[in-house]
Parts: sequence; structure tokens; C-alpha cells
Amino acid sequence: MPRYTTFEELDCWRKCRKVRIWLETFIVNKIEAKDFDMIQNLRRAGRSTTRNIAEGFGRFHFKENIQFCRISRGSLFEIKDDLIICMDEKKVSEKEIKQGILLVNAAIFSINGYIKYLNSKINNQ
Repeated sequence: MPRYTTFEELDCWRKCRKVRIWLETFIVNKIEAKDFDMIQNLRRAGRSTTRNIAEGFGRFHFKENIQFCRISRGSLFEIKDDLIICMDEKKVSEKEIKQGILLVNAAIFSINGYIKYLNSKINNQ
């Protein structure tokens, strides 16, 4: 099993970072400035994904780390829902959100793997 020394080494953090960067480009290019609520929610949720992984990494106990990863995962599901809302409200097409959905799904899968890894560390104590 790998021993991580910084949160930047975590695959799940890297994948969430890709989501956050993609989201910012999406917001700037696809969401009208008048849709302030959607812009703010997408930015907040996107930033929450990486922030919570980083904060959880800094916690002393594995269980605390897992809880922050769950919050990050929840933010990813929130982003996915917001992207679907944008499509349902005809702000964007399904094609325009496809890459974002793929990135979100990859990040969720990676966080689930990291949570599984952390749980194994708890069970080996």
C-alpha cells in the first residue's frame, strides 16, 4: 500500500482538481452572468471537492479523513445535478456537459477507492 505524504499525491484530489478547472471554463463560456445562483453554486461545489480532500488529509484520524472525502463526494454529485439542471433548462446541450459528467464520474470512482483504502487502514490498526 502506498504511503501518501501530501494530498497533491492523491489521485482523487487530482481528479477533483480536473473537475474544478473544467467547471471554471464551463462557467465562463456557457453560463450567462445573469444566472448568478448557478455560477456561485457550481464554483462553491467545485472548490469544495478539492478543499475537503485536502482538509481531510490534514486530519489525524482516518475516520475524520473519510468524512471529509464523503463531503467531497457529495459536492461532486451536486455538480452533476447542476450540470443536468443546466441541460434541462436548455442552457447547454447534453454534448456540452458530457466531458464534465465523465470527469465527475471518474472523480467519484477515485474518491470511493480512496475511502476504501482509508477503511482498510482503520481495519489494520
